[in-house]
Amino acid sequence: MLDINPSTAEFSTTDQQAMQLALQLAQRAWQAGEVPVGAVLLDAAGQLIGEGYNQVITRSDPTWHAEIVALRQATAQQHNYRLPGAQLFVSLEPCMMCLGALLHARVARVVYATADPKTGVCGSQLALHEHPVLNHQTQIQSGLYQDQAAEMLRAFFKERRQLAKQRKQAL
Repeated sequence: MLDINPSTAEFSTTDQQAMQLALQLAQRAWQAGEVPVGAVLLDAAGQLIGEGYNQVITRSDPTWHAEIVALRQATAQQHNYRLPGAQLFVSLEPCMMCLGALLHARVARVVYATADPKTGVCGSQLALHEHPVLNHQTQIQSGLYQDQAAEMLRAFFKERRQLAKQRKQAL
C-alpha cells in the first residue's frame, strides 16, 4: 500500500523536489547565522533558474531575502526582469517586499512551506496577491513540507534564545 503524506499529495514530484532544495538552502542560511529561509525559482518548463537563501545579516542589507536573491539570479540568467510562467518555492510565506517583487516579475505561482504569522502577505496578515487593483495576480499554494520548515524555524529561534541567555549570564 502506498503511504501518501497528506502535505505532499496535492503537489507534483517537481514541486516536492524544488521545495526540498529550498529547505536545503534554508539550512545553509541557518549555518550562516541567518533566519533559515530558502527559495528556488523554476521557469515555465520546470527548469531551475534561480535559488537563494536569507543573507540580510551577512550582507547588512534588508533586501537580501531568499526570494529576492533567487529573483536576482533568475532575471540575470534570463536577461529579463519578467519571468512569465515561473514558479517560486520558498520555505516561509513571503513578506510584502518579496511578494511585491514577485508580482512585478510576473511570477505565475508561489508555493510556500509554512506561514509567517507576523509578516506574511499571502494569507497570514494580508492576502496581497488577491488585491483587485493589482494588474497581476499570482497563484499561491502552501503547506508543502510545512512541518519540516516550521520545525527548522522553531529550532533556529530556540537556539538563538539560548545563545542570548548564555551571553547575558556570562556578563
